[in-house]
Amino acid sequence: MPSLFRFLTVVAVIAGIVYGVVFALANFVTPKSREMTVTIPPDKFLKK
Repeated sequence: MPSLFRFLTVVAVIAGIVYGVVFALANFVTPKSREMTVTIPPDKFLKK
């Protein structure tokens, strides 16, 4: 039983670290806005 608790503790710590990294990326990193232009060929508009 102690090995199960040790395993669950390690999994919980790793999950906490991953959650912390995702939280930090979501709140402290600001993406750069830029314009984007996509050219769609006229063939895509034709119905087949």
